[in-house]
Amino acid sequence: MTPKPAGPPDGGWGWVVAAAAFAVNGLSYGLLRSLGLALPDLAEHFDRSAQDTAWVSALALAMQQAASPVGSALSTRWGARPVVMVGGVLTSLGFVFSAFAQSLLHLYLGLGLLAGSGWALVFAPALGTLSRYFSRRRVLAVGLALTGNGASSLLLAPALQLLLDTFGWRGALLLLGAVTLHLTPCGALLRPLALPGDPAAPPRNPLAALGLGLFKRRAFSVFALGTALVGGGYFVPYVHLAPHALDRGLGGYRAALVVAVAAVGDAGARLVCGWLADQGWVPLPRLLTVFGALTGLGLLAVGLVPAVGSDDDWGGALLAASGAYGLSAGSYAPLVFGVLPGLVGIGGVVQATGLVMMLMSLGGLLGPPLSGFLRDETGDFTASFLVCGSFILSGSFIYMGLPRALPSCRPASPTATPPPETGELLRVPQVALLPPGGPHSTLDTTC
Repeated sequence: MTPKPAGPPDGGWGWVVAAAAFAVNGLSYGLLRSLGLALPDLAEHFDRSAQDTAWVSALALAMQQAASPVGSALSTRWGARPVVMVGGVLTSLGFVFSAFAQSLLHLYLGLGLLAGSGWALVFAPALGTLSRYFSRRRVLAVGLALTGNGASSLLLAPALQLLLDTFGWRGALLLLGAVTLHLTPCGALLRPLALPGDPAAPPRNPLAALGLGLFKRRAFSVFALGTALVGGGYFVPYVHLAPHALDRGLGGYRAALVVAVAAVGDAGARLVCGWLADQGWVPLPRLLTVFGALTGLGLLAVGLVPAVGSDDDWGGALLAASGAYGLSAGSYAPLVFGVLPGLVGIGGVVQATGLVMMLMSLGGLLGPPLSGFLRDETGDFTASFLVCGSFILSGSFIYMGLPRALPSCRPASPTATPPPETGELLRVPQVALLPPGGPHSTLDTTC
C-alpha cells in the first residue's frame, strides 16, 4: 500500500489536477455563460418568450448545482475519476439530443436534465480533488482552475456566435456535444490522493455520504445561507448578459464582445485574488464579503447603462460596466471555494463543495426565469439586473456573520487555533496590547 503523505503535496501532480479542473470549469460554467447567445434564436424558432427560453439555461444550471451533492457522494464512494468521466459522456449526449429538438420540452430534457446531470458529476469532484492537493497555495490553485470559466467564455462567445451564423442553432449544439466530450479525458487525470485524517472506509449511509452533518457547524450554515442568496443573482449574467447587450442596441458580435470583456476581467481577477488571498494579509471571510458586495454593485451598474446612440457605437459604457462586473465576480469565485477547508476541514471539502452548489442552485433555478419575466413585463433587462444585484448584496451582508469577516478587538483565546485542515477557520494572529503597568500583564487582545 502507498503510505499516506504528511499533508497535501502543494504541487507536483496537483498542477495536472489544476489543469484538468481548469478545463472542467471552462466546459461547464464557461459554456453555460456563452449559451445565452443562442436563446434569441431559440425564442424565434419556437415562437416563445424570453422567459420560456430562459428555462433552458436555468434548468441546466439548476440541475448541475442541485445534483452536485450526488456527484460529491458518488466521488466519496467510488472516487472522482470514474464519476467525472461518466459525467462527460452524459453532458455530450445532452447536447447531441438537444440538436434534434422539436420543441422547448426536448431542450428542457436534453440541455436541462441530461447535460445538467452530467455537469453535476464533474465540477464538485474535480474542484474538491484539487483542494486536497494544495494547502499553502490552495486559493491560488483554485483561482487558476476557475479561470477556465473566463477563458472559455472569451473563446466560446465569438465562436458560438460564428457557429450560430454558419450552421444555425442545431449545428452549433451538435458541435458543442463533441466539444463537451473532452470532459472525459479530464476526469482520467484526477489521480486519487490519500491524506491523514481520511476515513478508513467510505461512508455507506447516504446521508453521511452527502455530508448533511456539516450544517451542524454554525459558520458553515451562515456561509451556506449567504451563498444561496448570492446565487439568486450571480448566474443571471450567465444567461442574460448577451441578450441585455442586444437590447441595448449592440449587434451580435458586439454583444459577444461584451461577454468577452466580462470574461477577461473575470479570468484575470481569479488569479490575482487567489494570489492575494494566499498571502494571508486579509482574512478570507473579509475578502469574501467585500468582493461579494462589489459584484452586486457591478451588476447594478450593468443594468443602469443606457442604450447605444447609433449603429456604429460599440457601447463603451456597457463594456466598462461589464469589465467591472467581471473583475469583482472573478475575485469572488475562488474565495467561495477557498474558504471551505477552513470551515469544514480538508476531509469534508468535496462534500461541502457539492452542498454549496446545491444551495446556489435554488437561485440558479429562480434567477434567470425571474429575469426573463421582468424583461417581458418591462421591455428590457434593467429591472432584472437591479434585482439580481440586490440579491448578491443581501448575501454579502449575511457573510458578515462569518468569523473574522469584520475587524474586531476582543480577548484572545488562551489556546492556539488549529490550522484550516482541521475545520477551524484560519489561524488568528495574536497581538498583545500591554497596559502601562509593563510586560507582566496577562490580558491578550486580538484585533
